[in-house]
Amino acid sequence: MLTERQLLILEAIIQDYTDVGRPIGSKALERQLPMHVSSATIRNEMSVLERLGLVNKEHSSSGRVPSLKGYRYYVDNLVKPDAIDKQTLESIRTSFGSQFFKSDEILAESAQILSEMTNYTAIAFKPESKDVFLQGFRVMPMGKQRVMVILAMSDGTVESQIFNLPKHISGEELEAMVRVINDQVVGLPITQVVDKLQESIPLLLHYVHQPGGFLDVFGRILDKAAQDQFFIGGKLNMLNFVESGDIEQIKTLYSLIDRYDDINDLIGNSGENIQVKIGNELTNSSLANYSLISATYDVNQHGKGLIALLGPTNMPYSKMIGLLGTLREEVASRLLDYYNAYDE
Repeated sequence: MLTERQLLILEAIIQDYTDVGRPIGSKALERQLPMHVSSATIRNEMSVLERLGLVNKEHSSSGRVPSLKGYRYYVDNLVKPDAIDKQTLESIRTSFGSQFFKSDEILAESAQILSEMTNYTAIAFKPESKDVFLQGFRVMPMGKQRVMVILAMSDGTVESQIFNLPKHISGEELEAMVRVINDQVVGLPITQVVDKLQESIPLLLHYVHQPGGFLDVFGRILDKAAQDQFFIGGKLNMLNFVESGDIEQIKTLYSLIDRYDDINDLIGNSGENIQVKIGNELTNSSLANYSLISATYDVNQHGKGLIALLGPTNMPYSKMIGLLGTLREEVASRLLDYYNAYDE
């Protein structure tokens, strides 16, 4: 348990390192602390913090920098979210604009807004899709045995893919097969669609001798829908905090942010509120000098989503947590408006 003075010194070291990125010494702390403490006493307290692993000494200088353990203690015990001023809130609302035609546009815009306001990398996940069902299925002829398969989801998402039909399939056979598929799977959760179609193969065989190709198309489209669950803003911003000349780290980070599974692993199990992961708490060793702040948002029956911010460990946590908390409320509000209008 730290004393009040030790808490003030740790907080001052972290805030100063966030502002200037350099070790802070006892003389500078003496001028910054709200209480009168001699520099000798401050040095003694800094030594205690160092023994506890909360700060580190760089080189032979008397200055200290926060350790990852120090950041963890700071976030858990000292950080209070900054209140967002009216000007920032108005800027967020103005950036969103007034009309969206797809829920994806809202999520993509939220990631872009967050990255631009922070100069970090922002990630926005769509609400969980477990309650999303297949609302419509169409096939549009495009000539020369090519058709566009279109799946419409209950959350407003539309997925499509071009498909080459076998030459022996006639227009009448295709229409009959579409009717069977609509009868069998429209209204089902998207996670059950392919399994249900597998059960319907005897019916499909009545019209097409080898319906497996069509089932493959459904599988690919639904897989694509699962992959398109997140949006990135400011992807290149994360490279601003790579140690100079570390080409391998740059390559790893750049490829990491593109892969759905890696992003899922990075986010991990998110809590009900705002969560902060620091350095080695992240799954990838290339992120040792990074922190991830994530916040869930709730859109009622449409599920829960998440927005996150990936930046350096010396980010201003109070400001970022406050901003993320405000943005998630705005995202939830926009999505609820969208879903309400779509349901009507």
